[in-house]
Amino acid sequence: MMMSRGGAKAASSLFQAAKPRLFSTATTSTIRSLSHETIHLLRPAVADLASPSGMSGWIWTTRAPAIGGVRFASTVTLGEKTTTDANPKKTEKESSSTGGDVGGDKGEKGIASYWGVEPSKITKEDGTEWKWNCFRPWETYKADLTIDLSKHHVPTTFLDKLAYWTVKSLRWPTDLFFQRRYGCRAMMLETVAAVPGMVGGMLLHCKSLRRFEQSGGWIKALLEEAENERMHLMTFMEVAKPKWYERALVITVQGVFFNAYFLGYLISPKFAHRMVGYLEEEAIHSYTEFLKELDKGNIENVPAPAIAIDYWRLPADATLRDVVMVVRADEAHHRDVNHFASDIHYQGRELKEAPAPIGYH
Repeated sequence: MMMSRGGAKAASSLFQAAKPRLFSTATTSTIRSLSHETIHLLRPAVADLASPSGMSGWIWTTRAPAIGGVRFASTVTLGEKTTTDANPKKTEKESSSTGGDVGGDKGEKGIASYWGVEPSKITKEDGTEWKWNCFRPWETYKADLTIDLSKHHVPTTFLDKLAYWTVKSLRWPTDLFFQRRYGCRAMMLETVAAVPGMVGGMLLHCKSLRRFEQSGGWIKALLEEAENERMHLMTFMEVAKPKWYERALVITVQGVFFNAYFLGYLISPKFAHRMVGYLEEEAIHSYTEFLKELDKGNIENVPAPAIAIDYWRLPADATLRDVVMVVRADEAHHRDVNHFASDIHYQGRELKEAPAPIGYH
């Protein structure tokens, strides 16, 4: 009986203390001005925690959402300035609009959160607002177009030859399906090319945790490769709109390739990296053919997508040809990284023993 009364009393006091926070339109700074005598009611007594009713009341308070854009005193309202008392009747649109979305639609309603994770407002060097959420200005770069595109690793060992002919066998059905549709071909290629870096980085990450050792930067290098390949895909999605059967093909190919590469990397990392090196060599060849079709006029040299201009720091009047040039240069860099990784394994060493080529573009 005494326990029930104590729990009821604690719940009543808790409700009175939480009421202005949950059902008032007052700003956070106003809530912070509550006296210490009121605030301490939010801390349950040990005796109250022992009772079922007291415990449930405490859990309810900590999980209660912020209503009307008001947060607990530990955080600030989304988009709120340090002094908000001057205009407490801010409209919901003004207080929740975050901007900086991919489409650049400033009128789009932001996502309010109790946890105080606010999107940072980023501007470009010219002072204009950065509109991409999928990458940030410090992740952009100018591609090195002077890289040697003709380098080739001649297969000598059995694993090298197996990797080489595996890639060559994959090219035949690709040529048959896409033929001269290089925009769709590039889109399909990037859905596959973005897998190895993620799988390799993930397995190295797990290995590092298992062995309590560092990776020499190779986790980051491989994940950078995967992210770069994904940005290629995001770019070509603006140029070639995939049809439903091409999307279905992507799902099938990605499912098969992911699992096959995962097993291949577990069995032999040197084979896996060598195969990716040859895959990147084929990508260089495909983009070279893409450029030939553009130069012949068989494919329209349309303006470069906005996402490509910002990601590779291309001039404002850049075209599709410029995009293909920088993507081809990226593939050449990935070729070098993966052949280098395979060579390390062939020498009986581990990747962590050689500094990873982080930021190698």
